[in-house]
Amino acid sequence: MTIKLFTDSSADLPKELIQRYDIEVVPLLVIDGDQQYEDNVTLDPADLFRGMREGKVYKTSQISYQTLYDRLKPYAEQGQSCLYLAFSSELSGTYQTGVMVKNDILEQYPDFELEVLDTKCASLGEGMVVLKIAELAQQGKSMAELLAAASFFARHMEHIFTVDDLKYLLRGGRVSPIAAFIGGILQIKPILDVEDGKLIPIEKVRGRKKVFQRMIEIIRERGVALDKQTIGISHGDDLEGAEQLAAMIREAFGTPEIVISMIGASVGAHSGPGTMAIYFLNQEWNAVS
Repeated sequence: MTIKLFTDSSADLPKELIQRYDIEVVPLLVIDGDQQYEDNVTLDPADLFRGMREGKVYKTSQISYQTLYDRLKPYAEQGQSCLYLAFSSELSGTYQTGVMVKNDILEQYPDFELEVLDTKCASLGEGMVVLKIAELAQQGKSMAELLAAASFFARHMEHIFTVDDLKYLLRGGRVSPIAAFIGGILQIKPILDVEDGKLIPIEKVRGRKKVFQRMIEIIRERGVALDKQTIGISHGDDLEGAEQLAAMIREAFGTPEIVISMIGASVGAHSGPGTMAIYFLNQEWNAVS
Protein backbone atom coordinates (compact mmCIF):
# COMPACT_ATOMS: atom_id res chain seq x y z
CA MET A 1 0.00 0.00 0.00
CA THR A 2 1.52 3.34 -1.07
CA ILE A 3 1.70 6.22 1.38
CA LYS A 4 -1.10 8.77 1.04
CA LEU A 5 0.07 12.34 0.47
CA PHE A 6 -1.58 15.37 2.03
CA THR A 7 -0.82 19.02 1.41
CA ASP A 8 -2.63 22.33 1.70
CA SER A 9 -4.13 24.59 -0.94
CA SER A 10 -1.21 27.02 -0.70
CA ALA A 11 0.78 24.49 -2.77
CA ASP A 12 -1.09 25.85 -5.83
CA LEU A 13 -0.99 22.56 -7.70
CA PRO A 14 -2.86 22.22 -11.02
CA LYS A 15 -5.98 20.10 -10.62
CA GLU A 16 -4.89 17.55 -13.20
CA LEU A 17 -1.73 16.78 -11.19
CA ILE A 18 -3.69 16.52 -7.94
CA GLN A 19 -5.93 13.96 -9.62
CA ARG A 20 -3.07 12.09 -11.33
CA TYR A 21 -1.24 11.49 -8.05
CA ASP A 22 -4.36 11.26 -5.85
CA ILE A 23 -3.12 14.01 -3.51
CA GLU A 24 -5.38 15.11 -0.66
CA VAL A 25 -5.48 18.93 -0.58
CA VAL A 26 -6.78 20.72 2.52
CA PRO A 27 -7.94 24.31 1.91
CA LEU A 28 -6.78 27.41 3.72
CA LEU A 29 -9.44 30.00 4.43
CA VAL A 30 -9.94 33.33 2.66
CA ILE A 31 -12.04 36.08 4.23
CA ASP A 32 -13.92 38.81 2.38
CA GLY A 33 -15.66 41.01 4.96
CA ASP A 34 -18.06 38.72 6.81
CA GLN A 35 -17.81 36.01 4.16
CA GLN A 36 -15.43 33.07 4.64
CA TYR A 37 -14.33 30.92 1.73
CA GLU A 38 -12.28 27.77 1.23
CA ASP A 39 -9.34 28.40 -1.08
CA ASN A 40 -9.94 26.87 -4.53
CA VAL A 41 -13.12 25.19 -3.27
CA THR A 42 -15.68 27.93 -2.72
CA LEU A 43 -13.46 30.76 -4.01
CA ASP A 44 -11.83 30.56 -7.42
CA PRO A 45 -8.47 32.37 -7.64
CA ALA A 46 -9.55 34.24 -10.77
CA ASP A 47 -12.48 35.71 -8.83
CA LEU A 48 -10.14 36.78 -6.04
CA PHE A 49 -7.77 38.55 -8.44
CA ARG A 50 -10.72 40.22 -10.16
CA GLY A 51 -11.91 41.46 -6.78
CA MET A 52 -8.43 42.73 -5.88
CA ARG A 53 -8.25 44.71 -9.13
CA GLU A 54 -11.56 46.29 -8.13
CA GLY A 55 -10.13 47.30 -4.76
CA LYS A 56 -11.23 44.46 -2.48
CA VAL A 57 -8.96 43.56 0.42
CA TYR A 58 -8.94 39.90 1.42
CA LYS A 59 -7.61 38.30 4.56
CA THR A 60 -6.53 34.70 5.02
CA SER A 61 -6.54 32.12 7.77
CA GLN A 62 -4.76 28.82 8.25
CA ILE A 63 -6.50 25.51 7.67
CA SER A 64 -9.16 24.52 10.15
CA TYR A 65 -8.07 22.06 12.83
CA GLN A 66 -11.36 20.21 12.55
CA THR A 67 -11.21 20.00 8.77
CA LEU A 68 -7.74 18.47 8.82
CA TYR A 69 -8.66 16.09 11.64
CA ASP A 70 -11.77 14.95 9.80
CA ARG A 71 -9.82 14.40 6.58
CA LEU A 72 -7.13 12.32 8.31
CA LYS A 73 -9.36 10.25 10.58
CA PRO A 74 -10.66 7.83 7.89
CA TYR A 75 -7.07 6.95 6.97
CA ALA A 76 -6.25 6.37 10.63
CA GLU A 77 -9.22 3.99 10.85
CA GLN A 78 -8.06 2.15 7.71
CA GLY A 79 -4.44 1.95 8.85
CA GLN A 80 -3.33 3.87 5.76
CA SER A 81 0.02 5.65 6.27
CA CYS A 82 -0.07 9.41 5.53
CA LEU A 83 2.48 12.15 4.96
CA TYR A 84 1.41 15.79 5.21
CA LEU A 85 3.70 18.30 3.47
CA ALA A 86 2.82 21.71 4.87
CA PHE A 87 3.06 25.39 3.94
CA SER A 88 6.04 27.24 5.44
CA SER A 89 5.69 27.76 9.19
CA GLU A 90 7.22 31.23 8.70
CA LEU A 91 4.26 32.32 6.59
CA SER A 92 1.31 30.49 8.16
CA GLY A 93 0.22 28.57 11.23
CA THR A 94 -0.85 25.66 9.03
CA TYR A 95 2.14 23.47 9.92
CA GLN A 96 1.51 24.00 13.64
CA THR A 97 -2.11 22.98 13.12
CA GLY A 98 -0.89 19.84 11.40
CA VAL A 99 1.33 18.97 14.36
CA MET A 100 -1.57 19.51 16.80
CA VAL A 101 -3.82 17.25 14.73
CA LYS A 102 -1.11 14.61 14.51
CA ASN A 103 -0.60 14.56 18.27
CA ASP A 104 -4.32 14.37 18.98
CA ILE A 105 -5.17 11.75 16.37
CA LEU A 106 -2.31 9.51 17.50
CA GLU A 107 -3.74 9.48 21.01
CA GLN A 108 -6.82 7.79 19.57
CA TYR A 109 -5.01 5.74 16.90
CA PRO A 110 -1.49 5.08 18.26
CA ASP A 111 -0.59 2.69 15.43
CA PHE A 112 -1.40 5.24 12.72
CA GLU A 113 1.73 6.13 10.72
CA LEU A 114 1.43 9.88 10.20
CA GLU A 115 4.22 12.38 9.57
CA VAL A 116 3.98 16.16 9.17
CA LEU A 117 6.81 18.07 7.46
CA ASP A 118 7.34 21.83 7.35
CA THR A 119 8.46 22.37 3.76
CA LYS A 120 9.52 26.00 4.40
CA CYS A 121 8.18 26.51 0.87
CA ALA A 122 5.28 28.49 -0.57
CA SER A 123 2.91 28.38 -3.53
CA LEU A 124 4.06 26.12 -6.36
CA GLY A 125 7.47 25.82 -4.66
CA GLU A 126 5.66 23.75 -2.06
CA GLY A 127 3.74 22.11 -4.88
CA MET A 128 6.88 21.07 -6.73
CA VAL A 129 8.14 19.35 -3.56
CA VAL A 130 4.81 17.55 -3.26
CA LEU A 131 4.96 16.41 -6.90
CA LYS A 132 8.44 14.97 -6.51
CA ILE A 133 7.38 13.07 -3.40
CA ALA A 134 4.19 11.90 -5.14
CA GLU A 135 6.32 10.30 -7.85
CA LEU A 136 8.44 8.53 -5.24
CA ALA A 137 5.35 7.43 -3.29
CA GLN A 138 3.96 5.80 -6.42
CA GLN A 139 7.20 3.83 -6.63
CA GLY A 140 6.45 2.38 -3.20
CA LYS A 141 9.12 4.24 -1.23
CA SER A 142 9.00 3.96 2.55
CA MET A 143 8.06 6.78 4.90
CA ALA A 144 11.70 7.25 5.91
CA GLU A 145 12.72 7.50 2.25
CA LEU A 146 9.96 9.99 1.48
CA LEU A 147 10.84 12.16 4.48
CA ALA A 148 14.50 12.24 3.49
CA ALA A 149 13.63 13.17 -0.10
CA ALA A 150 11.08 15.79 0.96
CA SER A 151 13.60 17.42 3.28
CA PHE A 152 16.14 17.57 0.45
CA PHE A 153 13.76 18.98 -2.15
CA ALA A 154 12.33 21.52 0.28
CA ARG A 155 15.80 22.68 1.27
CA HIS A 156 16.97 23.06 -2.33
CA MET A 157 13.83 24.48 -3.96
CA GLU A 158 14.45 28.02 -5.19
CA HIS A 159 11.60 30.55 -5.21
CA ILE A 160 12.30 33.58 -7.41
CA PHE A 161 9.35 35.89 -7.87
CA THR A 162 8.22 39.41 -8.62
CA VAL A 163 5.02 41.33 -8.01
CA ASP A 164 3.20 43.75 -10.26
CA ASP A 165 2.25 46.20 -7.51
CA LEU A 166 4.12 46.75 -4.25
CA LYS A 167 0.98 47.81 -2.38
CA TYR A 168 0.07 44.18 -1.67
CA LEU A 169 3.45 43.51 -0.07
CA LEU A 170 3.04 46.80 1.79
CA ARG A 171 -0.13 45.50 3.43
CA GLY A 172 1.81 42.46 4.59
CA GLY A 173 4.63 44.58 5.99
CA ARG A 174 7.15 43.35 3.40
CA VAL A 175 8.08 46.81 2.09
CA SER A 176 7.98 50.34 3.52
CA PRO A 177 5.31 52.90 2.48
CA ILE A 178 8.00 55.07 0.86
CA ALA A 179 9.38 52.13 -1.15
CA ALA A 180 5.88 51.21 -2.30
CA PHE A 181 5.12 54.80 -3.34
CA ILE A 182 8.40 55.28 -5.24
CA GLY A 183 8.09 51.83 -6.80
CA GLY A 184 4.65 52.67 -8.13
CA ILE A 185 5.81 55.98 -9.62
CA LEU A 186 9.00 54.62 -11.21
CA GLN A 187 7.68 51.18 -12.21
CA ILE A 188 10.29 49.52 -10.02
CA LYS A 189 9.64 45.81 -9.62
CA PRO A 190 11.16 43.86 -6.76
CA ILE A 191 12.64 40.41 -7.19
CA LEU A 192 12.19 38.32 -4.08
CA ASP A 193 13.28 34.96 -2.76
CA VAL A 194 12.13 32.56 -0.06
CA GLU A 195 14.94 31.71 2.36
CA ASP A 196 14.32 29.36 5.26
CA GLY A 197 10.60 29.89 4.73
CA LYS A 198 10.71 33.71 4.82
CA LEU A 199 10.19 36.24 2.03
CA ILE A 200 13.46 38.05 1.27
CA PRO A 201 13.75 40.98 -1.20
CA ILE A 202 16.94 40.50 -3.22
CA GLU A 203 16.88 43.05 -6.06
CA LYS A 204 14.94 45.91 -7.60
CA VAL A 205 14.56 46.18 -11.38
CA ARG A 206 12.79 48.82 -13.43
CA GLY A 207 10.29 47.49 -15.94
CA ARG A 208 8.72 44.08 -16.52
CA LYS A 209 10.91 43.11 -19.49
CA LYS A 210 14.10 43.63 -17.48
CA VAL A 211 12.60 41.73 -14.55
CA PHE A 212 12.01 38.67 -16.72
CA GLN A 213 15.54 38.90 -18.15
CA ARG A 214 17.03 39.14 -14.66
CA MET A 215 14.97 36.20 -13.44
CA ILE A 216 16.42 34.10 -16.26
CA GLU A 217 19.91 35.18 -15.20
CA ILE A 218 19.22 34.16 -11.60
CA ILE A 219 18.04 30.73 -12.76
CA ARG A 220 21.31 30.38 -14.67
CA GLU A 221 23.32 31.44 -11.60
CA ARG A 222 21.56 29.18 -9.11
CA GLY A 223 20.06 26.26 -11.00
CA VAL A 224 21.58 22.89 -11.85
CA ALA A 225 20.78 20.41 -14.64
CA LEU A 226 18.26 22.87 -16.04
CA ASP A 227 18.00 20.80 -19.21
CA LYS A 228 16.79 17.83 -17.16
CA GLN A 229 14.70 19.07 -14.24
CA THR A 230 11.07 20.18 -14.19
CA ILE A 231 10.62 23.90 -13.49
CA GLY A 232 7.47 25.46 -12.03
CA ILE A 233 5.89 28.82 -12.83
CA SER A 234 2.97 30.29 -10.92
CA HIS A 235 1.20 33.51 -11.84
CA GLY A 236 -1.33 35.94 -10.46
CA ASP A 237 -3.92 35.66 -13.23
CA ASP A 238 -1.41 36.39 -16.00
CA LEU A 239 -1.18 33.24 -18.12
CA GLU A 240 0.22 35.18 -21.09
CA GLY A 241 3.14 36.42 -18.97
CA ALA A 242 3.73 32.93 -17.56
CA GLU A 243 3.85 31.42 -21.05
CA GLN A 244 6.25 34.16 -22.17
CA LEU A 245 8.52 33.36 -19.23
CA ALA A 246 8.26 29.62 -19.96
CA ALA A 247 9.34 30.23 -23.56
CA MET A 248 12.35 32.20 -22.32
CA ILE A 249 13.30 29.33 -19.98
CA ARG A 250 13.00 26.71 -22.73
CA GLU A 251 15.10 28.81 -25.09
CA ALA A 252 17.78 29.53 -22.47
CA PHE A 253 18.09 26.09 -20.90
CA GLY A 254 16.26 23.50 -22.98
CA THR A 255 14.09 22.63 -19.99
CA PRO A 256 11.97 19.59 -20.95
CA GLU A 257 8.96 20.18 -18.72
CA ILE A 258 7.47 23.32 -17.16
CA VAL A 259 4.48 23.21 -14.82
CA ILE A 260 2.37 26.37 -15.00
CA SER A 261 -0.38 27.16 -12.51
CA MET A 262 -2.37 30.12 -11.29
CA ILE A 263 -1.52 31.25 -7.77
CA GLY A 264 -4.30 30.23 -5.40
CA ALA A 265 -6.48 32.55 -3.37
CA SER A 266 -4.66 32.06 -0.07
CA VAL A 267 -1.28 33.11 -1.50
CA GLY A 268 -2.65 35.53 -4.09
CA ALA A 269 -4.44 37.57 -1.42
CA HIS A 270 -0.98 38.65 -0.25
CA SER A 271 0.98 38.81 -3.52
CA GLY A 272 -1.65 40.37 -5.76
CA PRO A 273 -2.56 40.21 -9.46
CA GLY A 274 0.33 40.02 -11.89
CA THR A 275 2.69 38.15 -9.56
CA MET A 276 5.12 35.91 -11.42
CA ALA A 277 7.18 33.19 -9.71
CA ILE A 278 9.68 30.53 -10.81
CA TYR A 279 10.63 27.39 -8.87
CA PHE A 280 13.66 25.20 -9.57
CA LEU A 281 16.25 23.08 -7.80
CA ASN A 282 19.73 24.34 -6.97
CA GLN A 283 21.13 20.84 -6.38
CA GLU A 284 20.58 17.47 -8.02
CA TRP A 285 18.80 14.82 -5.97
CA ASN A 286 20.71 11.95 -7.55
CA ALA A 287 23.96 13.50 -6.38
CA VAL A 288 23.13 12.74 -2.75
CA SER A 289 20.48 10.01 -2.84
